[in-house]
Amino acid sequence: MIIDLTNTTSSEIASALLRARRNAGSPAMGMVGTIVVVVDEASHHDAMKAANEAGREHPSRVLVAILRPGRGAGGLDAEVRVGEGIPGEAVLLRLHGELAKVPESVITPLLLPDSPVIVWWPGGGPKVPHEDPLGALGRRRVTDAAAGRRAAVDFPARAEGYAPGDTDFAWSRLTPWRALMAAALDQYPTNVSGAEVVSAKGNASADLMAAWLQCRLGVPVEQRNSRGPGITAVRMFTPAGPIALTRPDGAVATFSIPGQPDRPVALKRRNTSELLSEELRRLDPDDVYAQTLACMVKRENMPESAKVVSEADRRSAQTAAEKAARRTATPAKTASPELEAHAAGTRKTAPKKPGAKKAAATKAVVRKASAAVKSARKSVAAKKAAPAKTTATAKKTTAKKATAKKSTSKRVAGRS
Repeated sequence: MIIDLTNTTSSEIASALLRARRNAGSPAMGMVGTIVVVVDEASHHDAMKAANEAGREHPSRVLVAILRPGRGAGGLDAEVRVGEGIPGEAVLLRLHGELAKVPESVITPLLLPDSPVIVWWPGGGPKVPHEDPLGALGRRRVTDAAAGRRAAVDFPARAEGYAPGDTDFAWSRLTPWRALMAAALDQYPTNVSGAEVVSAKGNASADLMAAWLQCRLGVPVEQRNSRGPGITAVRMFTPAGPIALTRPDGAVATFSIPGQPDRPVALKRRNTSELLSEELRRLDPDDVYAQTLACMVKRENMPESAKVVSEADRRSAQTAAEKAARRTATPAKTASPELEAHAAGTRKTAPKKPGAKKAAATKAVVRKASAAVKSARKSVAAKKAAPAKTTATAKKTTAKKATAKKSTSKRVAGRS
């Protein structure tokens, strides 16, 4: 359901929300908070879409404020959306003229009572978020340093004006990177002599990553440029070789630890709704982000030589990695002749498996049975052939006797 209100007030908008909820058959509110989105006209559609997608995990009332300051008379136009695939409620507010200078007067009556308020600036945000009129209403204030130009990101000002509840999407994008690098040191505890962060030029997340590593490890962290997208590699140099997380395509990364095979890791670049959902999962102050901002200020005041990894540490880590690779790849090729002969003898004299013994015994029994059957067949055939042979022999003997008698009779006749 979509309700358009022109030249309206906050009271009329609240009444429209109540009517829409009742018409939809759900008079009770099942929302957990209010998301206030401060955006311009050009990007309000994408911002509202991301907020509604995040609302599938955290059903909320989404108030999208489009500020149009000017010298004319103040005015308020609204568009109320309930249902239509929206998990909670969405209100698009257009504040004109003088009213755009005091947006809190319109937003405050529309906030859900006794629930947290999250204020989000998709277009970058103010330098000091908690001093903004709308930022003062929020329990959590979310900015995006990557939305504006690199020169507009003033991290020292944000560190100086930090208040509990401030955060930035540039920091949220680092959550899987920080988790994997911390897990690597848990699995392979070692000394780190230096680190490097490789990213596209002017990447705000890379600046925060370098400051976080330097703050936590206390070693030089060098930043290098690549074609992107985003951060493409993070390496920590150790005496046994580099611990590396490399993502050249923005989707799948390779996780390398000395002495272990490389592992592929799903590390795709997350969209805006996923980042906003992460921020809605925790509403307590992010102390690590505050510490990283302070470390970034110290890092900017450091000389460039303190941010560069020494060539000795880099060569040492590379040499250790090459030696480990050779040790892993060459044991079978460099085995001594004695070991090969011993292995060959072991293979020849190795006992047969129990299954092989059973198979051999079965074959022997089958061979014996086949031989017995053949012998029986031969004996039967011999018995059948024996009478015929006897008869033939008797006939031959009789014929011989008759021939002998005839020859005897002839000799007697000749003598007489």
